[in-house]
Amino acid sequence: MAAIFAPADPLSLSRRPLLPSRLPATPFLRHRRPRFVAMAEEPGEANSKPRVLVAEKLGRGGLDLLKGFADVDCAYNLSPEELRAKIALCDALIVRSGTKVGRDVFEASGGRLRVVGRAGVGIDNVDLAAATEHGCLVVNAPTANTVAAAEHGIALLTAMARNIARSDASMKSGKWERNKYVGVSLVGKTLAILGFGKVGSEVARRAKGLGLHVIAHDPYAAADRAHAVGVDLVTFDEAITRADFISLHMPLTPSTSKILNDEAFAKMKNGVRIINVARGGVIDEEALVKALDSGVVAQAALDVFTKEPPSADNKLVLHEKVTATPHLGASTVEAQEEVAIEIAEAVLGALKGELASTSVNAPMVPAEVLSELTPFVVLAEKLGRLAVQLVAGGSGVKSVKVTYAIAITRGDLDTRLLRAMITKGLIEPVSDVHVNIVNADFTAKQRGIRIAEERILLDGSPEDPIDSIQVHIANVESKFPTAASETGEITVEGRVKDGIPHLTKVGSFQVDASMEGSLILCRQVDQPGMIGTVGSILGEQNVNVSFMSVGRIAPRKHAVMAIGVDDEPTKEALKKIGDIPAIEEFVFLKL
Repeated sequence: MAAIFAPADPLSLSRRPLLPSRLPATPFLRHRRPRFVAMAEEPGEANSKPRVLVAEKLGRGGLDLLKGFADVDCAYNLSPEELRAKIALCDALIVRSGTKVGRDVFEASGGRLRVVGRAGVGIDNVDLAAATEHGCLVVNAPTANTVAAAEHGIALLTAMARNIARSDASMKSGKWERNKYVGVSLVGKTLAILGFGKVGSEVARRAKGLGLHVIAHDPYAAADRAHAVGVDLVTFDEAITRADFISLHMPLTPSTSKILNDEAFAKMKNGVRIINVARGGVIDEEALVKALDSGVVAQAALDVFTKEPPSADNKLVLHEKVTATPHLGASTVEAQEEVAIEIAEAVLGALKGELASTSVNAPMVPAEVLSELTPFVVLAEKLGRLAVQLVAGGSGVKSVKVTYAIAITRGDLDTRLLRAMITKGLIEPVSDVHVNIVNADFTAKQRGIRIAEERILLDGSPEDPIDSIQVHIANVESKFPTAASETGEITVEGRVKDGIPHLTKVGSFQVDASMEGSLILCRQVDQPGMIGTVGSILGEQNVNVSFMSVGRIAPRKHAVMAIGVDDEPTKEALKKIGDIPAIEEFVFLKL
């Protein structure tokens, strides 16, 4: 076997989710409500419906889905002040591109806001850092309008090449100017696609059918996926220097802001044509106006602008070489309905405590891996919860190591989700901080907790992706010394058995305890009658015992007894257990 050790990486807000738009149901997700999103109702709210604020127009299909589960408030064209006033009463917020969801909104929510849904792809109008700090999930609808956006990109490409808009306007003014509006052919020309995601790849497929040679630049795209479409991935400079047409399909991020600027236009062929159905901010608009005036850019077709709606005197909108549309990329009847349904499903899933398949600020894993990891997610949180309760004054935890025993064939398994849930388990029992998969790493960093991860690779291909998880807390004092090594490191280990998390090791003692309900751990002298004695004390207090498990070094030596209980024992009952002469130490743990 081999061990791989590395410190945990912080979650990357720029990392795109890896899941498809629809999360396949698994028996666990259908029948057991996952706790790992940590968005369950607060005590006393079990019978109340969550409240969803829809701040921009949403299709009827999406609204109907929302109304079946939540109280829905449709309030459009809210001012920033009105939005802040309403948000404190809402569990979820759905917006399109026109509503700015900044830090002030999250602060005004008072921690109630659980999820923000962006009905569309881009999320540049949502402050992701603030959302993450406040533990608010942000989801989008990345697939429903893919085809519509791609079709609009192709429509702008062909309309621009053949001067459709300008010649139509000329005809409607009573003119017949055949010689003025001679276009250019597409066949044999090179189209450079900047951003080869869902929309970019759909544009490529359609452009190939029009006879264009397609190249693409995207630092995150897989070469084999591009080759499958018949597209060559190239560098940014190669893309813009070779292209006759350039079509933009990337999100607006600090790295893509004004990516087409004076420097980029200077490298392009004279007469290049630009199409943008992505985000206005990816083009330096002043630089584009200069490039159009100089002839470096022959024409531009723009669906998006830095400021929307643009001002009445916007030079690009008024430029004779520009074809402009008012952000119509997703504006088909079919796409609008699909977007509404997709975002409603994502928001409702998050409110129900399910993993959101379109989250943009939480650790995500492929759907097929998720179905395997679900029971281990529960195990991870409970191990963290158990481990911190073994610490005397649990808030002093600073150094944690997590060891995963993984099949060698699964050595690349993404464990970010498991780490987040261990963090949740470590922090919530000893603080009033609300932790979920969104803010787990941020919260750990704030509290000075360093979590490192180690993988032990096992030979063979076991049925489960993970054989066991160990949580080690270093440099602390244990309230149950049996769980600690001579160096003061508390160690607990767990496994999943038949879909149920089990505690399998405490310190150096092997146990077998289902991690459901609550748990009493006793270190004792191994002797007859111990199980009956402890059971009788609990029975007298009407505390139901779900199981008992004993792990020992050798007969008549020391042993650890794990007792599962459905109810919390009284202090009197716990004192009686502690007073049994053979019991050297014990601890009560809430799981």
